[in-house]
Order: sequence, then C-alpha cells, then structure tokens
Amino acid sequence: MARLDVNQIRNVAIIAHSGAGKTSLSEAVLLNGGAIDRMGSIEAGNTTMDYEIEEIARKISVTSAIAYCDWANTRINLIDTPGFINFIEDTRGCLRVADGAVVIVSAISGVKAETEKVWKYACEFEIPRIVFINKMDKETANFKMALSELEKSFESEAIPLNIPVGEGESFKGIADIITMKAYILQNGNVSEVEIPPDFKDVADGYRKKLVEKIAEADDALLEKYLEGSNLTQDEIIKGIKEASLTRRFIPVVCGAATLNIGIMQLMDALLLCLPSPVEMSRISPIKGKNPKDGKQLERKPIDTDPLTAYVFKTIADPYAGKMSIFRVYSGVLKADSTVLNANTGTKERVGQVFYLVGKKHVPAQSVGVGEIAAVVKLKDTNVGDTLCEEHHPLILEKVKFADPIISYAIAPKTKGDEEKVSTGLHRILEEDPTLRFTRDEESKEMILSGMGQVHLEVALERLKRKFGVDVAMKTPKIPYRETIRASAQAQGKYKKQSGGRGQYGDCWIEIEPLHRGQGYEFADKIVGGVIPQQYRPAVEKGIIETMKEGILAGYPVVDMKVKLVDGSYHSVDSSEMAFKIAGSMALKKAFTDARPVLLEPIMKAEVIVPDETLGSVIGDLNSRRGKVQGVEPQAGGNQKILCLVPMAEMLTYANQLQSITSGRGLYSMEASHYEEVPGHISQKIIAERQKQKTEEH
Repeated sequence: MARLDVNQIRNVAIIAHSGAGKTSLSEAVLLNGGAIDRMGSIEAGNTTMDYEIEEIARKISVTSAIAYCDWANTRINLIDTPGFINFIEDTRGCLRVADGAVVIVSAISGVKAETEKVWKYACEFEIPRIVFINKMDKETANFKMALSELEKSFESEAIPLNIPVGEGESFKGIADIITMKAYILQNGNVSEVEIPPDFKDVADGYRKKLVEKIAEADDALLEKYLEGSNLTQDEIIKGIKEASLTRRFIPVVCGAATLNIGIMQLMDALLLCLPSPVEMSRISPIKGKNPKDGKQLERKPIDTDPLTAYVFKTIADPYAGKMSIFRVYSGVLKADSTVLNANTGTKERVGQVFYLVGKKHVPAQSVGVGEIAAVVKLKDTNVGDTLCEEHHPLILEKVKFADPIISYAIAPKTKGDEEKVSTGLHRILEEDPTLRFTRDEESKEMILSGMGQVHLEVALERLKRKFGVDVAMKTPKIPYRETIRASAQAQGKYKKQSGGRGQYGDCWIEIEPLHRGQGYEFADKIVGGVIPQQYRPAVEKGIIETMKEGILAGYPVVDMKVKLVDGSYHSVDSSEMAFKIAGSMALKKAFTDARPVLLEPIMKAEVIVPDETLGSVIGDLNSRRGKVQGVEPQAGGNQKILCLVPMAEMLTYANQLQSITSGRGLYSMEASHYEEVPGHISQKIIAERQKQKTEEH
C-alpha cells in the first residue's frame, strides 16, 4: 500500500451519550467508504465495531473500536467510542489521539449529561467537532429542539449545513444548505433532486444565516455581503472550514444512520470541517519531554522527523497476546523493527504491524504520520506510553483518567483459584486503566474498583470468558476505625509461673484522645528505671499490635496518645514477650474506660444532576446521612451538589442516581475525613462483628 499523504487523513472519534447511534453511524460510514459490504445492526449483534461478546449481549459499546475507510481520496480513521457513563473514560483516552470528533445528538432525546461530559473532553484536547443530529426518521424526532438544546448546553451558535426534509414518519431525506440540493430516499436509494418547494423557504433562511455568519468573520467578505453581492461557493466553503477549526460556531448536519440517509453528506462535511494531522498540529502542537533532561521538545507531523507514537489502547488476548493500538505523530513505524519505550526506558521488538477494521487485521509494512495501527506482544508497553527512536526519546503527555467511584470485594467461586483471578485481572487492567485491583490488608479481601456496577460486571464477565475464572462480587467491608473520647489509665500485669523460669511484665499506661487525623503518639514517662530500658519498646509493640487488631469491634485504633508511666519488673522472670503482653492488656483495660467510639470514613462527593431532579437527589442524599455543602448552577440546565456523605451509604449510590435521574446524573467522590458513627448504627456494626468472630471460631 502506498504511503498516505498526511493531509489526506482524518482521525475522527464518534462521541455521544449511550443509545444515540454511534455504532450504527460507524456502520453506515464504513459501508459508504467500501470497508464493509453490508450494514450490521445492534439488534442482530453483527456490527463491525461492537464485536465483544459483552457488547453484543448488552447492546451497548463497552470499549472503543477502530476502523478505517477511504472517501473522496481521503483516509478516514474512525474511533467508535462508548457513551454509557461507566465506560466513558475510554472515550476520553481515545480523544487524546483524535484530530476531530463527530458528536451525535439524538433528535428524540437531545443533549444528555453524557453528551456534555464527552463535549468537555473534546474541549480539554482542543478538538474541532461537527454535530450529527441522528434518528430524524423516528417518531417524536424534533430537529429544532435538538438545535436549541445544542446552543443552550454548549453556549455556542449551531449552524446547520443541512436540514431534514420532514421529520419522524414523514422524513424523506435532507436539504443541503451549501449546494442547495436535496437528497431524498426514493425506491430504496437516495437520489439528488431539487429542494422540494415546501422546504425551499426554510432552506433559504438557513443559507442566509450561514452566509451572514461567514461574512461576519472577514471584513472584505462582510463589505461584499453588505453591498448586496453573493458570496461564491468557494468563499462559503473556506468560511465553514475556518469557523470549524477555530470553533467559532458548531457545524450541524442531520440524517438517519440506520437508513444511511445523510451519511454521505456527513462524510463530505467531516472532510471539510475537521482537520488533518497537519492542521491539528497548528491548533495543538506535538510537544513532549525529553526523559533524559526534562526539556520540552516539539515534533512536526512529517515522515522525516524522528518516530513518535502514542499508545492509547491495549486489548488483552489470552491467545494472541497483548495488542497495543497506537497513533503515529511523527516519523514512520516499520514492521520488524526495534523501538524505545520512552516512559520505561526499555527497548521493544515490533513484529507485524496492522490496521484494524473492528476485529479484522489488515497487515502493513510501515505506518506513517497521522495513522492509527496496532502491534502485538510488546512486553513492557501500556496505555499512555510513547514509542520512539532510541536516540531521539520523547514522552508525550499521558491522559489522567478519573479515579474509580465504586468498589466490590471479589472471591473466586472455586477454591484455590485466587492466583488465576489475580493473573487474569492484571491482564484485564492492562486494557482498562480505569479499573483498580487491590488486596485490603485489613480485611484480607480482594477489591475490584471501577466506574460503576456495570463496569465491574463486564470486567468479571471478560475474566471468565478470557481466562476461565468465575468470580462472585459482594459489598466490600467499610474501613471503620476505633478511637476514644476521654482519658483513662490502667495496669497491665502479666505473670505466669509454670515450673522453671516464669514470665513477668507489669506496666501502667495513661491514654488520651488526639485530634482527628493525628494518628498515634507514644511517650515514655518512666522515671527511675522501674521498667528497664530494654523492655519499654516491647510495651509499645504490644500496644501497637493491639491497636491494629482493634478492641471495640476489630477495627484499627487511631487518634490516641499513650503514655507509659509506671510498672515493675522481675530480675529473672521478666522478658520482652511478657512486657509486650502486659502492654496489650493495659491498653484493652484503659480503652474500655475511655468512652470508646467507632469512626466511619466520610466522602466528599460532587453530584451533577438536571434541574428537575435536584430536589429528589438532595432528598436521597439527606436520607443517606449526607450533609449538603452547596449547590452550583452548571451549563445545560444542570446543578452541581457538593456534599459530605458516609462511605457506607455510597457503596451502591451509582445505581440509585441512575434511577432518580433517568441516567442523566453523574457523580464523583474522594475520601475526606473520619467522623463518629451514630450510636444506633455503631451498636449494629459491633454486634455484627462479634457474630462474625463467633462464627469464625
């Protein structure tokens, strides 16, 4: 295959809320571009982009997919991204390598919370975008409603490049505002015709608005327009491109993806409105750091610059090995070559290189600037790493993914499979940077954390399918803590005589509470050697071990100062072990007299909800013992609630928020501090822990 001219490449992410029609649109684009010979459907489970078993079963995209096609002498690299909130961070990772985006807005449901989220991601990477209003053929489709929601949500003027001819059942096709031609579905085929007379005035009105908007940006054009002269077609096209690249207005097209109406015009529009890698490098230069000296370097999007390729996705395959998907920013990556991973400093052997069309592999000898391709079996390369020439290292900035918001404890259904779970999950973590897998030292549980319950369920389905391990999920244990609210003192005396040398340790300690978050302090106040120096550390050791094990309900003790004030020893029978036990005994006695209490972790949460559900969400947070700290208005008719809520009340919050807001609510949270558990809840927790201990013994 001849090397592609970098100016004839478009790297385009298709982004939207779940169910807007991203995968269906990808199918139509690939069909028109000749990459596939028939359109698959979500219902039939035979689309090019949703090929994972979990996606087919759930009828949603759970991971991004890559494909390419050629259109009007230009290579379009498509990235079909997830829109379901649990998987939306994958979309963010893909936008890192896109030069433009097609944002789909449903003509039925308009702009949703996820649409706003992916729009923000596109803004983060300064990506020009075009909006496709989809589902014009569906009942209740409303083009003007979608347009008005666009402008309201994104605070930018939306300028249609084409408009629908009819809506819902009467939808026949589209009227192109640039060419002033209509493309109407007749006898199963779309034909170019004159704009129907009953739509001509509407089309003229939109064209006038488009021309005015273009003229406003250029003094010479404005003068020409005000003098009554018409702008030429070339001037209009040039004006649309300039406005799109500078994001002065939002270019809008429309159609019906499943009927393949308006898709060819969308493809023409994305070639016009979205930048090539060269044009994108002017908007956002290719910059990175030299790992040797930390200096910033810049690369040009040309084949003759040193190789710089960014790995934005990996796919774990138990048979083929790990597949790394990358985009080349400069230079050429050749098959059967050696490259440097600039992040790890290790050399990687590149074997076969290939393009992707969904799960299909198309071999390539080399991959040039602006291209997206894949390679298998790179040993030490993960998402966010930069591949370079050995003598020209450069690290491109990584995407910082959001932290997980929900955690579950997991355990294999078959005893002895713990190692298989760990090995398999680490492979799955390589392909999904938003998952976390840890072992809780306190509870000894394996903890899997992710962006929502569905996210974790899909990860475990993959674990079973790819690595043959079946795992059960359960709510993880809350990391409660124990502390005291008063001072107390007690004696710990350990005396054991059983023939021969005995054991003797005796100590007095005083304990007092510290401020929340201060941890633990130990003070040696022994005077006159009543406990010899060599035994005092043993007393503290016994105290620390007991604090770790917990006294009230088996949770670690925090925020307490311990003073060792007195004691006695035996010249023969005393030992470190005896004083360690004495320290433990003293703490247990003093602790029960110091008004002990349980502490629970409090989370700082941000919840974004539509205006109309604000009251219900606040009511729900109050019922979860939440304390609302403030409410801030957000763009697009949303409100941000800032609140503090106990972790125990938020473990399954994602599901409840989805239910209250019909999937439009978003939330994030982070650990804030610890607070006392209310008495009635504390009693339940202590009783449960004691019951567990009894059952274990």
